[in-house]
Amino acid sequence: MSDDALLVYGASGFTGRLIVQQALARGLRPILAGRDRERLEALARPNQLEWRTASLEDEGALFRMLHGVCVVLNAAGPFRRTAEPLSRACLESRAHYLDIGGEYASVELLAGRHRAALERGCMLLPSVGFDVVASDCMVAWVAQRLPNARSLWIGISGLNAISRGSAQTVLDQDGHRVAVRRDGVLGFVPPGSLVRQFDFGQGLRRATAVGWVDVASAYYTTGIPNITVYYEETALMRLGQRMTRYGSLLSRAPAVRLIQGAALRMMPPGPTEAERAAGQATVVVQAEDVRGRRQQVRLHTPEVYSFTASTSVAIADWVLGGQAKPGFQTPARALGAEYVLSLPGVKFESAAGHFAS
Repeated sequence: MSDDALLVYGASGFTGRLIVQQALARGLRPILAGRDRERLEALARPNQLEWRTASLEDEGALFRMLHGVCVVLNAAGPFRRTAEPLSRACLESRAHYLDIGGEYASVELLAGRHRAALERGCMLLPSVGFDVVASDCMVAWVAQRLPNARSLWIGISGLNAISRGSAQTVLDQDGHRVAVRRDGVLGFVPPGSLVRQFDFGQGLRRATAVGWVDVASAYYTTGIPNITVYYEETALMRLGQRMTRYGSLLSRAPAVRLIQGAALRMMPPGPTEAERAAGQATVVVQAEDVRGRRQQVRLHTPEVYSFTASTSVAIADWVLGGQAKPGFQTPARALGAEYVLSLPGVKFESAAGHFAS
């Protein structure tokens, strides 16, 4: 592939801007893309970057947008809406597709395009930010040491502030159900119905099941048939539960949609620089086989938005360097179980803490 440009779609969003900053710091000259011409031009001008606009509903415009592009990094959610047209355009253009999504639905969509990507010689690699590089590498690490594992529990802590885009994704979840993997099949449970204790480094903490992307990505990485993802119960987590529990009953009403939109616009764009500098996230992965043997690992990372920006750009640079593996991939399948350990600010703890249900 002779074309060598990186295009960031959703570049003017909160995380998109962080990604652009990281790309420039790494010596890359990304093409900025999205829908909003004025915001893109204002972002591109100080560094004399190229920018392009295209609506996701315009196939021809998307194809033209990808002229000369080697790698697309999609930072525009909700990804269950953006991954489909952008990945289709990438297949048509023979460009590699990456995104920073944390949604199981978009991963399932891209997994279904594996054969098409193989035939076109391009890679579809979703979730190259905090979701799910940290957890995906750790589930691969655990699976290597417990090859007959049947059950996987993933606990996550550290999302103490949220961007507008992430909040919109939460509100956009289909029916606000919690996705789980049972005997290899996706199923759903009501919000708040599954609770588990995890040791994130300061003793056991209560966590509640969430419909996180790992129920798809971890399955494709390891083949483990039973997967549940949990988030530590913080004030923000409890608010999100209330929004999904009651919002699903009303969310189709136009008046409620207007109220939700107004509330989102009143939110800050995302965590401040000081909040990101002070933040930390933790992932605990637990696995068990049919004989009751267990493996556990704990991983600490920098704050999730900062980690997402630096990690997604590092992986995009890796792809630009000619390392892509055609077809649908997950982070650990593409880069290996130990990849996350090479990233700055990561602390690995094997077999750490309590293993409690």
